[in-house]
Amino acid sequence: MKIRDLARLHALLLLVLTFPAAAQVQELDCVIEPNVLVELSSRADGIIDRLFVERGDRVDVGQVIAKLDSRVEQAAVDQARARATMMAEIHSHEINVAFGQRNQQRISELHAKKVVPVHDIDRVETETQIARYKLEQAKDNKRVAELELKRAVEFLNLQTLHSPIRGVVVDRYLNPGESVEDRPIVKIAQINPLRVEVVAPVELFGTIKTGYHATVLPELPVGGEYRSTVTTVDSVLDAGSGTFRIRMELPNPDYRLTSGLRCKVRFHKPGSFASDADTSMLDPIQAELRYRFIPES
Repeated sequence: MKIRDLARLHALLLLVLTFPAAAQVQELDCVIEPNVLVELSSRADGIIDRLFVERGDRVDVGQVIAKLDSRVEQAAVDQARARATMMAEIHSHEINVAFGQRNQQRISELHAKKVVPVHDIDRVETETQIARYKLEQAKDNKRVAELELKRAVEFLNLQTLHSPIRGVVVDRYLNPGESVEDRPIVKIAQINPLRVEVVAPVELFGTIKTGYHATVLPELPVGGEYRSTVTTVDSVLDAGSGTFRIRMELPNPDYRLTSGLRCKVRFHKPGSFASDADTSMLDPIQAELRYRFIPES
């Protein structure tokens, strides 16, 4: 072996001895959790009429989960729609305005021939102007009725609950016939992607960064190896335990994995996950030492 290679190996041994705790860390404990967990509830109080999901069902965004008894709300919508579509009052005032305009024209012509006094012209103009105001008031009333219809429809829509996420129903708290009363109806978990939570020792602080890849090894009976990506690294340490938290995103398109699993995780430097088999199982500090001091073959 060349003297240059011996010098590099000697330097490697010195660095490993300098960082004994970091060099020994190859796998960290982790927990697989849902990416999002929603307890679906209703803004409106009421009685559950129908539930369309059971525990374990998969749901999509916008899928109907439950409906409350909405007979009263439906009646309010029907009433508001009837008021919003009534046109008789508007038509009546339109006729009055048209009559006033014709009458005003006739009185003006007679006044020009000095047949009627000025007082009659003033009276007809006033009556015509009042008819115009009444027509505008009828149109305003119709616009208010349309807004009341919109409000009634929105309140009716509150009686139907939709899923805000794509995921799996993990719990069902209520059944048809029970009152909502600000209580959650179902719990939905988004498990694609999953979230992996890692508690790392302070010795690794600064060596693992956002964007690093990692191999996640779920506990048995699931097992296997899965690729994940670091999304968040806490910038504040826990002084009591001497640790910090790392959060990773774990794709789960086929729903093969589930939440609540304990796991182990191995971190990889960017570019080393698939291209370098020798360093893919090392923690970042070990990989850094290997890249710097082990000679190329």
